[in-house]
Amino acid sequence: MAITIERDRGIQRQSEEEFGLECPYCGVYAHMAPQSVPDFDKLEETRPKHVGLVYQCDACAAPVFLRFAVKQFSESKIELYRNFIELERPKERFQFSYLPNRTEVIFREALACYSNNHFNAFASMCRRAANSAFEALGENGKLRAFDEVMMAQDIAELDDVSFEPIKKVLFEHSEGEDLPLLNRAQAGVLLEVTKDMFYQCFVRRGKLTRAIKVRRFFVQEANGGLSNSA
Repeated sequence: MAITIERDRGIQRQSEEEFGLECPYCGVYAHMAPQSVPDFDKLEETRPKHVGLVYQCDACAAPVFLRFAVKQFSESKIELYRNFIELERPKERFQFSYLPNRTEVIFREALACYSNNHFNAFASMCRRAANSAFEALGENGKLRAFDEVMMAQDIAELDDVSFEPIKKVLFEHSEGEDLPLLNRAQAGVLLEVTKDMFYQCFVRRGKLTRAIKVRRFFVQEANGGLSNSA
């Protein structure tokens, strides 16, 4: 999807394919239409390395700001690289109500780091959240969590080399040992693995326990109703 800003026609796309994103405001994956484009003459005069464009979400009409790197300037148009940076990313969601209180606080901040592209701060907070979770799980809790992570690796078919930084972040805690530096792709894997680990260790158990309690309650109510009517 090549994007150009033309002197006379404004923003143009060479592809007819619609441009869609997950909106950071409503959370819906929706079509984005150009809303505000910088003045061509001003860009030509200052020749910045990056250009900010404002799009409008079709679902909620909110403005979404994206930053593009400039590929080249010419007399009649400015060509932008197709890759862009979302200045406001959608917030990551999780069923926090089933997490231990301390783990919930730390993991909320971890997800905020991820949403703001602070991937190594995110890794640090994931380690703190994981250690808090292991403590809450009690004896053998860390081993149980490790088994869940290894199962996630197997399901996702991730090789040992690429998965090693994820294991180091979550399970190694030697004093003075530096965390591995993560790129965007590695941080994305860590995000999904950590969410799955917490889901399996806390959310699944909490939801199942609650569902069984509700079933038992209605069974007892039904039995009590039968005995009363007899």
